Amino acid sequence: VCGFFFSILYLCLVSGLEITSTGPASIQKASGESAKLDCQFTLASEDTGPLDIEWSLRAPDNQREDTVLLYSGDRAYEDYYPPMKGRVHFNSPDPKNGDASISLTGLTSSDSGTYQCKVKKAPGIRSKKILLTVMVKPSRPRCYSEGTTQEGKDIVMRCVSKEGTNPLQYVWEKTSGNKLLPPTATLDTAAGTIIVKNASASASGSYRCTASNLVGTDECVLQLNVTPPPNTAGIVAGSIIAVLLFLLIIAIILFCFCRARHRKKYEKEICNEIREDVPPPKSRVSTARSFTVGSQRSSLGSMSPSNLHEYVKPQYDKIPSTEEYDRPPSHAPLPPPTASRMAGPNLSRMGGIPVMIPAQNRDGSIV
Repeated sequence: VCGFFFSILYLCLVSGLEITSTGPASIQKASGESAKLDCQFTLASEDTGPLDIEWSLRAPDNQREDTVLLYSGDRAYEDYYPPMKGRVHFNSPDPKNGDASISLTGLTSSDSGTYQCKVKKAPGIRSKKILLTVMVKPSRPRCYSEGTTQEGKDIVMRCVSKEGTNPLQYVWEKTSGNKLLPPTATLDTAAGTIIVKNASASASGSYRCTASNLVGTDECVLQLNVTPPPNTAGIVAGSIIAVLLFLLIIAIILFCFCRARHRKKYEKEICNEIREDVPPPKSRVSTARSFTVGSQRSSLGSMSPSNLHEYVKPQYDKIPSTEEYDRPPSHAPLPPPTASRMAGPNLSRMGGIPVMIPAQNRDGSIV
């Protein structure tokens, strides 16, 4: 065992393979950019074995290590790692000449990690590690104010970038007026907030917020307008007047609706009501003679035996005068009242003719 270890130590001491790169051991790049990882080496006459170059990536969490690309048997294997296919390649077309450097294009945050360049040419083995950090530029921040912007109130202005690798820093500045922040303003560069306590009208103006990290910056603009406090008494009075007007309109609408409904109901009742006080239509009187004869017959039929001797037969051969002819039937003399109604058989024996007389109301309407 001791002889084995001594032999390995001897080979390392006599080997002439060396990594000669003097580039930085840590690189920070923005996403989308390109990065160059240096790995130059020199060989000696003692290094007689085949040349192998291997680049590997260890993730920041140190959970796994993946081989990115290889050079073996005088051939480069650049599409060895699928996530970086087409984005990683050797800088030199022939790495065996002493340049094993690589270039990465289109960097993403998943490309961050520790890259190791390992050069092997028996009996020599050398390696170098480079830490690559791919950072995301801050996206365009959003500037806005929270809450009310009235005088005498505390005003909060915020600036937020949805994307960007920490640490992010936010800086507020005023770009109008005297270009000085209000004396009562408190700035938090990490949270991106600025609080103006007991704001006054002089705090109004244009403000700019700049979000930045190690790989980029972006900014947004906010226009702040501090308004005077509202007239509370006027608002209350206006609200009361508006409520009263609303109630008045509702009352008018209800009144009109009830009135229209009552009128409709009244008209419907009038249409369905039976009018008893309307007089019957007047019949046409052909001649005064026919009226006189008919009335006399009716009177004769309603007479009793007791008053039959008082009946005097009128003269039918007498021509009525013009006054009698024009006199309406309502002015014809009524027959004298009878004490009792004469029966039909008795009236027939006495030479009378029974006549059916329709019943009448007090106003003359036939029932």
